[in-house]
Amino acid sequence: MGASYRQFCPVAKAMELLDERWTLLVVRELVAGSRHFNELRRGLPRMSPTLLSKRLQQLVAAGVVERRPTDTEVQYLLTQAGRELEPIVVALGAWGVRWIGELGDQDLDPKLLLWDMRRHVDRAAAPGGRTVIRFAFHDVARPLRDWWLVITPEDVDVCDDDPGHEVAVTVTASLRGLIRVWLGELSWSDGLRRGELAIEGPQALRRAVPSWFRSNVFATVARPEPVPEPVGARA
Repeated sequence: MGASYRQFCPVAKAMELLDERWTLLVVRELVAGSRHFNELRRGLPRMSPTLLSKRLQQLVAAGVVERRPTDTEVQYLLTQAGRELEPIVVALGAWGVRWIGELGDQDLDPKLLLWDMRRHVDRAAAPGGRTVIRFAFHDVARPLRDWWLVITPEDVDVCDDDPGHEVAVTVTASLRGLIRVWLGELSWSDGLRRGELAIEGPQALRRAVPSWFRSNVFATVARPEPVPEPVGARA
């Protein structure tokens, strides 16, 4: 746990644990369904494994996370105290959608985008058997330009190397454009109309692609109305 604020206020005491760098994002990943160390790493691609281990140890010691060994690997599960943080994480994200300004280029991460899209795939809505979606970001340097989502009735996998399966549809986009669609700033149809993305493949599959994904929890957050410019401001 971080240094004490030396205040009896419950907010101060909670933040002694939660305001250390990356801690609340680790909780975010656990809320989103990650259970294993490698899953957490994929949701936090810029966090070092050493720091992730340290933060998990702190959360376990604080009673927020339970470390549960299995026959194959360790699971990390939210305790009751950890589950009570879920509405706080969601509310914080919704506040960020409404009041934080435009994302900087350094905030745009294809690894995180594809991992988040992967856990929102509705496998029942996708075609039967194996369906492969290729994503090509024309404004991203190699080796992060091309990605594949492999959807089967049992699982969804993210690949940054060609898995060698037949591609059903290809989504070509700017990274910022697809992130805007994913966060609900643009609808899929608006993104297509504005040229932020294009979908190639059989017509029926092209039209169905948006229905293969459940909405990101923050995509439905209402944005504030833009403040009208004062009359005469441009005079």
